[in-house]
Amino acid sequence: MLVYGVGEKMTRRFAGIVVGSQTVVVFLGALVAWAIAKSQDNAAHTAYLVVGLVLAVLCVVASGTLRRTWGVTLGWLVEVASVLAGFVLPMMFVVGLVFLALWVTALVQGRKMDALTAHRQEQDTA
Repeated sequence: MLVYGVGEKMTRRFAGIVVGSQTVVVFLGALVAWAIAKSQDNAAHTAYLVVGLVLAVLCVVASGTLRRTWGVTLGWLVEVASVLAGFVLPMMFVVGLVFLALWVTALVQGRKMDALTAHRQEQDTA
């Protein structure tokens, strides 16, 4: 499984779709955490919003940097941070684990598709 480096075309596409769509969920989770904390007069409500927005921006950055060697590593960090957000908003444990599973699936299946594509291209040129 890819942890560092640049994946092939389909790996990048699948991983980019997963992290890109995660942006919306993380953003909405940040708003929910902020609203709940504010309604309970929790002084950390602004910090929840800021950290959630930073995580959402990191999702977009990770999606756009998958062609760089550190892009996949950033994607892994975003996935771990999304799961850890469950300590603030418990439902984010579920959401984070779902997106982590999608991320792993994208990396594994993307590599398989890239290998099949390369094999097919070798057959066509032979």
